[in-house]
Amino acid sequence: MRRYARDHVAHLLVVGALGAYPLVYSVVTAVGFGGVAEAFLPRTETMIAVFYFGLFAMSFDFISGYTGYLSFGHAAFYGTGGYFVVLVANGKVPLLPPDTPFVVSMLLAGLLAAALALLIGSVSFRLSGVYFAMITLGFAQVMYVFMRDWEYLGSNPRDGVAVSNDLHPNGFEIGVPGVDALNFAIGPLRGDELRWLFLDLGATEVSYYMVGAVVLASYLAMQRMVHSPFGRVLVAIRENEERARAVGYDTYRYKLAAFAVSGFFAGVAGALFAGFRRAVSPDNSLYFLVSGDALLASIIGGFGTLAGPLYGWLFNEAVVEFLSKTGSGGGLLPLLRAYLPASVVETPLVGGLTLGEGIEVFLNGHAPLYLGVVFVVFVLYVPGGLLGWLRDRMGGTVAKRLPVYLRNLRR
Repeated sequence: MRRYARDHVAHLLVVGALGAYPLVYSVVTAVGFGGVAEAFLPRTETMIAVFYFGLFAMSFDFISGYTGYLSFGHAAFYGTGGYFVVLVANGKVPLLPPDTPFVVSMLLAGLLAAALALLIGSVSFRLSGVYFAMITLGFAQVMYVFMRDWEYLGSNPRDGVAVSNDLHPNGFEIGVPGVDALNFAIGPLRGDELRWLFLDLGATEVSYYMVGAVVLASYLAMQRMVHSPFGRVLVAIRENEERARAVGYDTYRYKLAAFAVSGFFAGVAGALFAGFRRAVSPDNSLYFLVSGDALLASIIGGFGTLAGPLYGWLFNEAVVEFLSKTGSGGGLLPLLRAYLPASVVETPLVGGLTLGEGIEVFLNGHAPLYLGVVFVVFVLYVPGGLLGWLRDRMGGTVAKRLPVYLRNLRR
């Protein structure tokens, strides 16, 4: 155990920091630094979205970052997971009653997404490059149009489908099926609260830890596969597929298996999304821009790093909240109004435009514009992303180099 902790000190530090985040956030926002903290730190509820969409982005990176095949239609698996758990909860999936434990329906959603990935991959991997990307996008768009017009889902499928309040008045539970003490409902409005010893966790904090536990287990499973002989073959395919084929590897089967694994975890991510939100729609789960967001997170965080997309999406959400038009989670203009004199905020700049008005016009609510600029900058100047850049600076992966770096500091 001690050797494992020494070799994985980077992972333990990250898990520890994320584990302490809700407590740290509540403390800093309760004291005098509240306005600054709310402006620069994402809310705990936002971090939950970072977790489940970060898992989806990691599943995207598992196939695209480690084999070099860009799956522009990856949203198909994310949406499959989301729709499946909602349909099970509403009693619309044969052989599965509405009271099926959420963990069971989540795993089944992952398996269904994996089966769909095998089906799509069996056709798509006959092609490569941009043709592979386009055919996966085509499959996803077919699913998007189908689910948008499928009347079996409800009276207005374009708006999506929500969990029936009559069948499920409380939130979905994550834990060990059949053991009530180890099950906790998730959701900001219907989730469980936990009071034990000095802990006093609200519904949002409980959801944070339960969703985070699933994401952590999924990450560790994918990381183990990446560092296995199977993962080495995937990297060989990315670097030179013809050479990998020449030394005897059936690259088609390896790519198909990787696509299925990727689809499974994308389905789990979609299930977490729908379970927490208690609803899913074509636009927020199956639309091609959902895959685009995963690509954005991977580029910013680092392709082929697995954990990088999670950090990339955290960066994305932090910028969105910081430039929030309403200041819900902070925002730049509310921060300036709180800490700068009114005379400074109302200082005329150009043509009578004040500082506050300039921020309102050019910054607040325009996070996508500036994230697009960041995306271009990363593609041109930081192609390895945040984690890739850090690896280059440290001379290897953070997990391997950080223990050495810490030992050198103690000398």
